[in-house]
Amino acid sequence: MASAKPTLVRPASGRFILFTLVLALLLNLLPWSGLTKLFWPDFIALLLVYWVIHQPREVGLGAAWFLGLLMDIADGVLFGQHALAYTLMAFMAQILRPRIQMFSFWQQALYVFGLLLISLVIMLVTRLAFGAAFPGPLYIASSVLGALLWPSLSMLLRIPQYRNRRRADDTFTKLTNK
Repeated sequence: MASAKPTLVRPASGRFILFTLVLALLLNLLPWSGLTKLFWPDFIALLLVYWVIHQPREVGLGAAWFLGLLMDIADGVLFGQHALAYTLMAFMAQILRPRIQMFSFWQQALYVFGLLLISLVIMLVTRLAFGAAFPGPLYIASSVLGALLWPSLSMLLRIPQYRNRRRADDTFTKLTNK
């Protein structure tokens, strides 16, 4: 099912995209532990999926790789595991982009869940290959929460793109009524 009425929005500015990605990095670096850390969604992965789908010329595989390396350094984990996971997730998001954009936010959340799960599985397999212990079935909880946050996050990130829309609509109306 397609969403009700597609709306044209202005492209997001590079500053806004950079701001959201830095904010996502800071949210990922909050010092949570225990169950809270398991349920805390990967905000960088979530924002990468959003920007790869909505601004593919601004955010792509290079940004995913770079942010993944930053997360590897920040987390002190095997160098390259986040970079590999984010890059493959962003690649899948690029492939699925036209399909994902056809659906409503809640239907998109199912695709986002799959993309976030792919990222988690890649990191899990990498960790297990190098001798880490299996974290348990709650490991996928952050993907579920990320998918549940998708509709709200999508609406929130579109707000700046609608700015001055009324003024532009009024100008168009004045020009066409002459």
